[in-house]
Amino acid sequence: MEKHRVYAMPFSRIYPLYIQKVEKKGRTKEEVNEIICWLTGYDEQSLYQQIQQEVDLETFFRQAPQINPNASHIKGVICGYRVEEIEDELMRQIRYLDKLIDELAKGKEMQKILRK
Repeated sequence: MEKHRVYAMPFSRIYPLYIQKVEKKGRTKEEVNEIICWLTGYDEQSLYQQIQQEVDLETFFRQAPQINPNASHIKGVICGYRVEEIEDELMRQIRYLDKLIDELAKGKEMQKILRK
């Protein structure tokens, strides 16, 4: 089976786009980091190491310390797909992150974004 092109994208190229998206809506880089760390289990130091090493998205998620068990509670549509119906685990994790960043940009409360 052919890999999706998005898997080879460097996380370091996508990360600033997340920040730019939320800052336009009055949210912060710190909130983006909190979401990424919540979802992946990285702490801020290991997150920045991944960015500096310019790992691709596949490596970023495969090396994640632990995908949050509550990630399965993330529901909704992103890029025309229902995240809970995406069969490919890696693509679902990528879309989880996209969905959380969208929720942040739309002004949702952090408690709700983090499924607490």
